[in-house]
This record gives sequence, structure tokens and C-alpha cells, in this order.
Amino acid sequence: MMRIFLFLATNAAILLVISLSFRLLGIDGLLEQNGGMNMNALLLMSAIIGFGGAFISLFMSKWMAKRSMGVQIIEHPASAEEKWLVDTVQRQAQQAGIGMPEVGIFDSPDPNAFATGWNRNDALVAVSTGLIRHMTRDEVEAVLGHEVSHVANGDMVTLTLIQGVVNTFVVFIARLIGHFVDRVVFKNENGHGIAYFVTSIIAELVLAVLASVIVMWFSRRREFRADIGGAQLAGREKMIAALQRLQAAHEPQALPDEMAAFGIAGGRLDGWKKLFMSHPPLQERIHALQQAGGVVSRA
Repeated sequence: MMRIFLFLATNAAILLVISLSFRLLGIDGLLEQNGGMNMNALLLMSAIIGFGGAFISLFMSKWMAKRSMGVQIIEHPASAEEKWLVDTVQRQAQQAGIGMPEVGIFDSPDPNAFATGWNRNDALVAVSTGLIRHMTRDEVEAVLGHEVSHVANGDMVTLTLIQGVVNTFVVFIARLIGHFVDRVVFKNENGHGIAYFVTSIIAELVLAVLASVIVMWFSRRREFRADIGGAQLAGREKMIAALQRLQAAHEPQALPDEMAAFGIAGGRLDGWKKLFMSHPPLQERIHALQQAGGVVSRA
């Protein structure tokens, strides 16, 4: 989840900065054509902003993760635990056919881990102190296999391409909305006025949130594949045990409806809220692995 959140947050910030820069530089003015919009120029500009923001986010992903999460890279293992972590990732990376990722630890009481990086041979795999503290080595091995599989599957690059396409349509449609409000509602015929700039910025932010549904859907599908990869690298039973451990930590038993509001978890996401989940429910992931059968065999 952290990998997705950091990427989306960075992408949104960069998208907004690039959009504002284009306006301040007067590039938006090139879109006007006889009082209308130059659609070809708009589409080209939208693609430049959209894919530019996505790829800058990708190249910054590892740096941002280290800084925001306080990841301490294990350069020289200072304990048997750190040496085991590095050796396990190295073995799994060799099995998966990728370059050795950087391995790090970040301070968090919750059991968690993430992988990020701009390509398969320059990645970062990080685990929380809570993961090491609350999981057995077999379970940690499975989690590491899951993250290494994300890297081997090229999930960050594919996510970036999808985000680039989504960004392009967000920028394109936001400019059209801004143009419509400026010309039709405010009757401005002397070029794009303040209504265009304000409306397009607001529309861009709103559309970016709605468009994240597409990215989240993709993220949920990739989690199932990464679970299969983790099972192949560490063993299916270890992967299932790791997910069950996470389920116990993150998905407590649901309270009766009349008591749910008083529970610390606040209930599970239902209805439209599920569209914004970066990960499928852990029970679904466990069930998918249990049903995988012969598809999963340890490498």
C-alpha cells in the first residue's frame, strides 16, 4: 500500500507543478485557436504533462520512499537478522532473474513491507521493524518473495504507463471543462481568463482522484500475481501463513452492526469505497492461493 500511496502522492504533486508551470510560461495560450481549443495541441500538451509527471514520479520513487519512510539501508549487516534478510533477498532475486535490490528496514510497529524502484535491476525492498518482530522467518521469507515478485514483474513500470495514460486524459478533460466554464458560463471571449485557470485546476484535482480508481484496480490485480510469485519463491504454505498473519494484524473479526461504530477498525470497506483499495481483502488473496493448486510450485 505504501508503494502505491507514495507513487500517487508524488505523481499528483508533480502533475500540479507542471500544470502550473505551463500556465505561468504561457504555454496554455497556444491551445487557443480562433476562440476555440486546438485539440491536437491540447492532446500533445496533456500527454507531455501526464507522462512527464508519471515518469518523474517513477524515477523519484526510491528516493522518496527512503526519505519519507526513514528507510535504513543495510550496507553492512550488523546482526544475524540483517544478514539473513540480505541473503534471503539475494537468493530470491537470483531465482527471479533480477539484479540485487537494496535492502532496508524502516521503523513501524505494524507488520509491513514494500518494493519500489525505476527498473528491475535498481530496486529497493524494505521491511518494517514490526514485520520482523511479529512474523516468523518463514513468513518474512514469503513477504520478501512477494515484494521481489513485484520487482520481477515490472509492476512499477507498468503502473507508470497506466498512470501516464490516466494523467493525459485528466489534463485533457480538465482543460476542456475550464474552457467551457470560461467561455459559456463567464462569457469570456478575450482569451482564457481566471475562470479557465481556476476551473481547470479544480477539475484536474477532482478528476485525478476519480481516475485513481483505475490505478487501484490495476494494483489489486497485481497483488494476486505477486502472491503467486511469493509462493513460488518461498513456498505456498509460507505465503498463506504470512497472509493469515497479516489478516490477524490488520483485519480483526467484524463486530455486530450495532457495535461496529465503536470498534477500533471502524469496519471493512464496503460499496464504492472498495474502488479505492490498493490491495484486495486478505481473505480473497488467501483463497486465491489455496485454489491455485498446481499453478504454484516452489522454484
